[in-house]
Amino acid sequence: MNVLFNADKSMSSTLNLVRQEGSNGHVNEGFVRDSTTVLDKELNNEPNIQKSSKLDVETGEERAKWGSPVEFLMSCISMSVGLGNIWRFPFTAYENGGGAFIIPYLVVLFFIGKPLYFLEMAMGQFSSYGSVKIWEVAPIVKGIGYGQAFANWCVVTYYTSLMALVSFYFIASFQDPLPWTYCNPAWADEKCVDSSKNLTNTPINLTNSSVFGKSESPSDQYFRRNVLHQIDNIDDGIGPPEWRLTLCLLFSWTVLFLILAKGVSSSGKTAYFTALFPYVILLTLLVRGVTLPGAYEGIMFYITPQWDKILEAKVWYAAVTQCFFSLAISFGPIVMFSSYNKFKQPIYRDSIIITFVDTGTSLLAGVTIFAILGHLAHELDVDITEVVKGGAGLAFISYPEAIAKMAFLPQLFAVLFFLMLFTLGVGSASSSAGCVITVINDDFPHLKKWKITAVVSLLGFVCGLVYITPGGMYILDLVDYFGGGFIIFIMAILETFAISWIYGYKNLIRDIYFMLGTKLSFYWIVEWGFFIPVSLLAIFVYSLFNYEPLKIGDSYMPASATAAGWILTFIAVSQIPIWAFIAVRKQTGDTIFEKMKNACMPTKEWGPKDRNEYQNWMKYCQKHEANIE
Repeated sequence: MNVLFNADKSMSSTLNLVRQEGSNGHVNEGFVRDSTTVLDKELNNEPNIQKSSKLDVETGEERAKWGSPVEFLMSCISMSVGLGNIWRFPFTAYENGGGAFIIPYLVVLFFIGKPLYFLEMAMGQFSSYGSVKIWEVAPIVKGIGYGQAFANWCVVTYYTSLMALVSFYFIASFQDPLPWTYCNPAWADEKCVDSSKNLTNTPINLTNSSVFGKSESPSDQYFRRNVLHQIDNIDDGIGPPEWRLTLCLLFSWTVLFLILAKGVSSSGKTAYFTALFPYVILLTLLVRGVTLPGAYEGIMFYITPQWDKILEAKVWYAAVTQCFFSLAISFGPIVMFSSYNKFKQPIYRDSIIITFVDTGTSLLAGVTIFAILGHLAHELDVDITEVVKGGAGLAFISYPEAIAKMAFLPQLFAVLFFLMLFTLGVGSASSSAGCVITVINDDFPHLKKWKITAVVSLLGFVCGLVYITPGGMYILDLVDYFGGGFIIFIMAILETFAISWIYGYKNLIRDIYFMLGTKLSFYWIVEWGFFIPVSLLAIFVYSLFNYEPLKIGDSYMPASATAAGWILTFIAVSQIPIWAFIAVRKQTGDTIFEKMKNACMPTKEWGPKDRNEYQNWMKYCQKHEANIE
């Protein structure tokens, strides 16, 4: 059987390498030239090639597909537009130069984010495999897929814990008055100061007060003391899970199970709601927010450039991190979603639409958030810097307090806001969990999808319990940094290097030409082969040189917690050598060099999963070989 293999690394050569396996198991190599004729005409000249079928080339079974191209597009938008756009992007922009941050963010999006998004889409659609199985293209680096899957699992476990918090607040939003608007003796202490009172007549020193400093707002204490029962440090452990949040976490995973149990047939339909509904709420909140007193000052604070920061390396590091986090680049869901596409789906167009929508949503969310925070600062008669909190604090402290200040139906806006957050969380978490499910299903295709989903949901619930303990928010920060951020930089660098230089960027461009009928320009060679891996490596080295242990307040996390974070990174990175060793050991060859060379070659499973497209692909390559001979 002839099996295509392309491993040409020469910058000047236009030749592609074909691997042909004979009955003796040895490899014969022949060369084929890139096509200069129109692909469609070539395929139409082959009378023995049948048109499209949906049969798996390996198992002969039909592979699940999206119900329509729109379902795929909506699912990707739902995946990319998530909680990070609402609470992570606005604070990251504020912290890194305000309006000036938009410039490096857009540069990173255009030169790194969009090309990587298109790359992962192309690999998934061409092979119809998930984020691990696609490395049949180069088995020696299969560990990249498992490392990404591990990072993705880390993220989805804490994402669902945030969904649990959102569920809790959603239920609480139906109370009148909103429970975080006053100092309830059941959970408030002497530091709690009701910001609705006349603070100028309060005997407490409010130099750093209300949401900040020695005195604390009801929304702050409600979140830390009533919802989380948060402890000051984790030196003596993290404590047991909070029972109410445990029920909310169970509810979140139950929702995900119901969405994912039937695969893309159900998740695709759900995507229409999870992708579109948040915009209805976001626009409603925007219209209300910009009409509030102080909104203009808040928006100007958000968009006013701090030009002195634009040349700081940490700002560019933050831009890349936000881009990866928001678009889910190198986590695996992009490959997973595109693997359920029809072979000719115009994914280049889709990648432009999705990245544009994601960026637009982040900018829109920033305006909405800071308009309302500006109103809160106006009501409290303090500087806006006093009411801005990062991370979970923005979603569960600053924003709820701002909603509580609305004179017109604050309960309604609270319900809408947290319903929007939950919907965004469902979209992102279902894509991440679905990626893990697809990885398992690709390795064990005969297992029932709903059974895999049930096991994954149960394990996710158990793992998520750690984040809803009194010390859970500190563990979330730890896992986010080591498990979700640090690992992804490494995997993204290895991913682009492996595809561009082991499989070959010319071969990738040829496959995309076969799939889409579009010949990519030299720009994509520069991007995938040089700019992206080099720039990401530079940023990664910078982060290593500027690494500081994470803190809890003004104190560093315990050494044991930091060590646990490094263990997470080690688990992911160790997948690379482990699976490389397994791949090399399986190969035939007289020397270790020959085995390593063979492990870099695509297996017979690489190629279009559709049987007829696979035959077309083989004939296409063989025809070019014949032209040279």
